[in-house]
Amino acid sequence: MQDIVECVPNISEGRDLAAIEAIANVAAATPGVTVLGVEPDADYNRTVITFAGPLEAVEQAAIDLSVAAINAIDMRTHSGEHPRLGVVDVCPFVPIAGVSMDACAAAAKRVASAVHEATKAPTFLYGHAARNDERSRLSYLRKGEYEGLKERLEGGKDRLPDHGHEEGWTEAAARSGGCTYGARPVLVAYNVNVPERDARVAKVVGSLLRGSGRIIARNDEGVLRATGMLESVQGMGVVLEGHGISQVSMNLTNVDKHGMLHAFEAVRSLAADHGLDVVGSELVGLVPLETMLEAGRWYAPQAKEEADLVRAAVEGLGLDSLGPFDPATRIIEYAIREAAA
Repeated sequence: MQDIVECVPNISEGRDLAAIEAIANVAAATPGVTVLGVEPDADYNRTVITFAGPLEAVEQAAIDLSVAAINAIDMRTHSGEHPRLGVVDVCPFVPIAGVSMDACAAAAKRVASAVHEATKAPTFLYGHAARNDERSRLSYLRKGEYEGLKERLEGGKDRLPDHGHEEGWTEAAARSGGCTYGARPVLVAYNVNVPERDARVAKVVGSLLRGSGRIIARNDEGVLRATGMLESVQGMGVVLEGHGISQVSMNLTNVDKHGMLHAFEAVRSLAADHGLDVVGSELVGLVPLETMLEAGRWYAPQAKEEADLVRAAVEGLGLDSLGPFDPATRIIEYAIREAAA
């Protein structure tokens, strides 16, 4: 494969399936671009769309999809379980083959500028496209979420958008919220299911697991924080009302160090301390093949064939607990190969 970039926009709509399909079709209509996944979540009220192709084509698809989403979604009526800042809550460019991280960062900057010009939505840059290290963290830019954006734009000095801060809180900004573009390595969005309705245990587990850890004390001078178990994991506990369970919702930012296997077994171990066992897990988006093979080797150490290892990973992690899991469409290398066939 040559010149392959993955783009993974997360849009703030997970319930209106007709609108989601129309937005995803905008990317699919771009010559050279293949949509690899469209995953709406009604509880989060959020959809993860994954597409890939040559950099120039992916860049154009990201602009067109963003404009379509901003025209179709109104943040003033949005609510959901997942933190969010705007219509295109985050849109990362991920180098897969033949493209550098710097090239992806440059593309993100062009897209953020073009989307603002076309819609007047405030746009932010994060990850490798950010203008400084502090702004590289999505959590830093998203803090306060959509509801806090008006105050920031009306008179704030910190965490202002890269494009659109001069206009302030306009009708366009109120409708779109802040849209965030960037470049990053492969990130796996992964949730482990906990059989409880209130996320009490899931929230505890998330705070112990995530690399940033938890606040253990505070006073007027600041806070004391204890770091977590897995430094390359971001995690939090959320309620999944539609299924009557909770999840430890995670971003795995370095799957070479801490992949789905580590995350799943860590959640299982911590939940067991509270008398609960996990009930499978859920992959959101796509995953690199090696991450699946790592889990397969753990759950089926005697297996030699790749297909057997993938099957063992699906079973061991319970990836089909909330719905069918198709490796051909959920593993990055398989999905790109299928699209190119």
